Amino acid sequence: MKANRNTTTGGLNILIADDVHELLPNGLTKAGFNVLYLPDAKREDILFKIAEIHILVIRTKTQVDRELIDAGQKLCCIARAGAGLDNVDEAYAKTRNIVCLNAGEANADAVGEHTLGMLLMLMNNLGRADREVRQKIWRREANRGFELSGKTVGIIGFGNTGKAVAQKLSGFNVKVLAYDKYLLDYSNDFANESSMYQIFEETDILTLHIPLTEETNELVCENYLNRFKKSIYLLNLSRGKILKTRDLIGSIKSGKVLGAALDVLENEDLKMFDMDQENDFQFLITSEKVVLAPHIGGWTVESYRKISQVLLDKLLTFRVGS
Repeated sequence: MKANRNTTTGGLNILIADDVHELLPNGLTKAGFNVLYLPDAKREDILFKIAEIHILVIRTKTQVDRELIDAGQKLCCIARAGAGLDNVDEAYAKTRNIVCLNAGEANADAVGEHTLGMLLMLMNNLGRADREVRQKIWRREANRGFELSGKTVGIIGFGNTGKAVAQKLSGFNVKVLAYDKYLLDYSNDFANESSMYQIFEETDILTLHIPLTEETNELVCENYLNRFKKSIYLLNLSRGKILKTRDLIGSIKSGKVLGAALDVLENEDLKMFDMDQENDFQFLITSEKVVLAPHIGGWTVESYRKISQVLLDKLLTFRVGS
């Protein structure tokens, strides 16, 4: 099976198994797809329906593993309404000639802006200052911040989101270094292509924008952090499992990490922590050097629509061919 462009879509069954903007199911229906929209679908619902499905649209909650792929006897495309495909077994899908799509370009601006917001909040103690003023505590010296101007920012991963972060940093008089193992000649007006050696030597602020893979799982650990020449601020707006929380905490305690902004966690099911995870979480939520958000970097009103629009555009050019 192949993905071919500019061909008819009649007869293709699409299961949308998560909440998306209405323009996606409406647009696909108008184009002639047979759309089944189940925004609250559980895994058992998908398994029950998938035998007759050609295209499966998911977001984050669904793990598309071998069991699900094997059950999809007619499956020819898996489309994720969002960035990244870490919840899809891409390698196995490829052996079944199943095309995998995502909409990573749709929320890049949202994550870029969120990165800047969390960074400014972190370096200027805005979370703590806000809490204190609400309690009629007026501490100026204790909340003295640091300026971005003159700092060096290292961006790991220079895809859609990394590029957006670099562009949004352009007005802050910072030096931006970018490292991406899978790209060549990617310097642009906003960032310089760099080696990891240069990142380790010069970085003041490190921000992570890479997918979760076997290679990047727990990439940022104690050994990784200790290779930085300076103490750094660290931001993770990619996937929680890229960063070892326990090692981050150790680096905050030692002063190697001056502060951390986390939009993602290793385990984002806060009710299912084991004892170690609970202890680590208690450190994060009580530390004045940590800023937290519930994985909302790419989840704006605008990106909600844009994700569906990008995915719609891609699916409108898709068909099953021999």
